[in-house]
This record gives sequence, C-alpha cells and structure tokens, in this order.
Amino acid sequence: MKVLIACEESQRVCTEFRRLGHEAYSCDIQECSGGHPEWHVVEDALQMLENDIVIVTLDGKTHFIDKWDLLIAHPPCTYLSKSGGNRLRIAGVLQQRRYEQGCKAAEFFMRFYHANCEKIAIENPIPMKIFNLPKYDQIIQPCFFGDPWLKTTCLWLKGLPRLIPSNPVTPTGRWVNCTDHRKIKKNDSWHKSGVRKAKDRSKTFWEIANAMASQWGGRDDAVRQLIFDMEQENDNGI
Repeated sequence: MKVLIACEESQRVCTEFRRLGHEAYSCDIQECSGGHPEWHVVEDALQMLENDIVIVTLDGKTHFIDKWDLLIAHPPCTYLSKSGGNRLRIAGVLQQRRYEQGCKAAEFFMRFYHANCEKIAIENPIPMKIFNLPKYDQIIQPCFFGDPWLKTTCLWLKGLPRLIPSNPVTPTGRWVNCTDHRKIKKNDSWHKSGVRKAKDRSKTFWEIANAMASQWGGRDDAVRQLIFDMEQENDNGI
C-alpha cells in the first residue's frame, strides 16, 4: 500500500508500515527526527492529499504517487483539545483570538476527514464541542498496547476497523499532565508523572504505531512472497 502519515516528524508510524513492506511516507513542516530522510517530505500535509502527484523526500529523490491507499493524520491539537478549555474561556469570557485559532485548526482537521482516500484514520485528544468536530469512533490508551501510561487518544476512522487492544497492562501514570490546576485532585501523585515537553507528549507510542501497521496494513504482498521464497529455500536445504 501507499501510505501517507500526515503531520508526523517522529516517523514512528511510518517506520512500522515500512517494516511490513509498505511504501509509507511521513510528512510535516518540520524535518524528521526518526532517522529516515528518504521516507520524509517537508511540506504542508494538505498539499500531499492529491492523486497523481510527485513528491520529493529529504534525500532529494522524487516519487510518483498515483493515489494514497491509506491516510493516517495527526493534525495539531493545541487549540482543539478539551484540556485547553481553560484557555479558551477565562473568567467565563470567550477569548476571541484563541477561538479563531481553534476554528482554523478545525478546518485543517476536516480537510483530512474529507480527503479523497478510501481508508482514513485521524488521531487527536478529546476535542472541545464548540468546534463541532465529528464524533470520534474509538478511544485508545497506551496501556491497551503494553505501555503503562494513560494518554486518552481519539481515533476517527473511515474504511478501517477499530484497533484491537493487545498486551494490556495496568497504568502507572499519566503521559500528559493536567494543565487546569482546578481539576487536579488533592494528593494526585499521577499529575507530576505527566510533566513533559510538548514535542515528547505528541509522539505516537511505538506499540500503538505497531498496532496500526499490523492491524491496518498487515504484510505487503511483496514481503509475503519474499518470506515464502526464503522458507522454501530453507526447506530445500539451500
């Protein structure tokens, strides 16, 4: 499959799809930190949604994409997330500038939601109702897939099944701390566990990236054939 991972500089989801033989590309306005410039495009992700386009990866090579088979998007959530509600309204007063930024973020989100692609997954935290985003299809946590953390993540899905939890574990803390101190319960020992830089908070957990690739991608036919050929060689004593 040809897979576009939009708004991803970490390349974690991209890497997992590449492991399974898919032609996956990460795209972001930042250069990648995942170590594979040959899979990364520095571009406005919305410009990548067209069919029959030529893309240029960071290694300078060009690639022709007739159409994307799967789109996984991680649009910025700063102005959409419910956890930022205390900044949208201060003392009951709507902050117009932040509201306008939220509307722009919602419009950006919806461009992915309505993209011309049969299989779409969009990842974001629980959004504020004021921006009228569609209802999400699933909520997942890192602890569903083997990481002992809570980080409530919503998935909007089109043409894809819900992710099936694998290797569930008991959470031991929050990956992201609560920014609204009015909501922090007394003696909440988990609050401090979520104090991290924004860039670290935004990265997809490897186990979730692996689940996306294995459940939504499986192995590409070319990889299946390669494995079959190797098994045949071993059986024949080659």
